Amino acid sequence: MEIPVFTVDAFTNLPFKGNPAAVCLIENELQDELYQSIAAEMNLSETAFITKRNSVDFSSGARFGLRWFTPKTEVPLCGHATLASAAVLFYIKNNVNPVVVFETLSGELCVRQNEESIIMDFPLNKPKIQAQHEVKNLLRAAVGDLPIQDVCYSETTKKLMVCLADTCERSKLTSLKPEADALLKNESTGKIKGVIVTMKGAPTAQPGYDFYSRYFAPWVGILEDPVTGSAHTVLAGYWSEKLGKKKMLAYQCSSRGGELELEIRDDGRLDISGRAQIILRGTLKL
Repeated sequence: MEIPVFTVDAFTNLPFKGNPAAVCLIENELQDELYQSIAAEMNLSETAFITKRNSVDFSSGARFGLRWFTPKTEVPLCGHATLASAAVLFYIKNNVNPVVVFETLSGELCVRQNEESIIMDFPLNKPKIQAQHEVKNLLRAAVGDLPIQDVCYSETTKKLMVCLADTCERSKLTSLKPEADALLKNESTGKIKGVIVTMKGAPTAQPGYDFYSRYFAPWVGILEDPVTGSAHTVLAGYWSEKLGKKKMLAYQCSSRGGELELEIRDDGRLDISGRAQIILRGTLKL
């Protein structure tokens, strides 16, 4: 069996920036164990598997199955690997449809091209305030003694969001180095699968980022994810209310870095827009 595979840097217009994902084009469904083995072999934060629907090819089909696996487990939602998957269909397979629909564990996700960007139609997962004393040890493991403005929790995504005080400089966020063992030690209930650390941006300075963030998820085998679309389904709900804005520009300031354009629509869903660079193509021979 031969499986076409691609490496795509998502949420960037430059190679070796943004968040890399592997994308595999699957003619017929595989066993779950094989999906997981391939993801472990690719050893990126996510490997996406696009499967045909109704035997329509990848160039003319408008509907596909999509699953995401980390090296350790399947995940219910992944933004950067969805963007990467759409890039393969639009840029490599020259898919003829203006909109492509992915059937996923998070429901139907629509993606469309807009000039040099790809826009993804995602759910909005607005978080709720979380009592800090209930997660105080985890907070210390994540951000040390930095002053905290808010702590929120998204039950749908199992993400804890920590907003640093406005007095913090961006350098405080970029210099954070939480240890996987400390995070895992202080959260073993299964309630939390990732920690988002965020702070207010600099909207008056070019390019005008409304907020910054980083994302840590050792519970699914990823100490830090470089650029995380699913985390922004939580962040968008929080920052939209704080800033009184429906359109926002976000920057995830990992070492690779990545930019996301966000717009909360009138129907309550979230458009996440970004660019992608396909940097490798090959064949898995199994």
